Formats: sequence, structure tokens, C-alpha cells
Amino acid sequence: MTRRSEGLLDTSTLVLLGRISDASLLPEHASISAVTLAELSVGPLVTEDPVERGRRMAHVMQAEAEFETLPFDAHAARAFGRVAADLRRSGRKATARTFDAMIAAIAISNGLALYTCNSDDFAGIDGLELVAVPHPDR
Repeated sequence: MTRRSEGLLDTSTLVLLGRISDASLLPEHASISAVTLAELSVGPLVTEDPVERGRRMAHVMQAEAEFETLPFDAHAARAFGRVAADLRRSGRKATARTFDAMIAAIAISNGLALYTCNSDDFAGIDGLELVAVPHPDR
């Protein structure tokens, strides 16, 4: 596989990034979505452990500092309609996978491949260039 110059990391890949040993599996220039940043931002707020809260907050801040964050804008909103329709046609409920569908829409609207450690979450979405990144625990 040829390494792509640009791509969008989904939340699973961003969370596991430090454990992915082969950098050639990732794009040279990676971005994240505002949806991924939102998902990460929940973490510090839901733990009672102050040490864990600090660790999670550091992860959010590091992601914000290291990656360009692509918005869920009008183009992504229109792409989301197509993604949700594709999920329905494939027998899956878009509402159950709303964050994943929004991330896929951002990738599609920006013309980027989506790098994920959870390919099944994005099955059945037409027009999405998906790059499966091996999960480090499998």
C-alpha cells in the first residue's frame, strides 16, 4: 500500500495512535474532525478520578495542538445526508452511529481517506475511502 499524503483519523485511531507501531500505515499529514475532538472532550468530564481526568485532558489538549481540526460545516452536513441514507439502505440505523456518520461525512466532504481501527463502524458508506489500520490489540 502506498502511503497517502493526507488523511483523516477517526476517534479510535487517534486514541490508539501511540500504540500503532508502523507509521507508514498512517497518512503523512493527518487531520482530525471536530466530532472526534468533541468525543475526546467528554472523557475528562465523566471521570471522578482527578489523575485520570488530568490524563484525559492532556490527551484532548495534545490532539488539539498537533492536528488540524476539520469542522462539521455545510458541506459535511450535506454529505451526512448521503451517509445516513447509505447506512439505512444497508440495514443499519444512522442514529446508532451518529458520531461515526458525521466523521465519515467530514472525510467525504474534504476528499480525504478515513483511517480507522474499526472498519466495521463505517461499512456500507458509498464514496468513503476507508483505510483499515490494524488494531494494536488484535
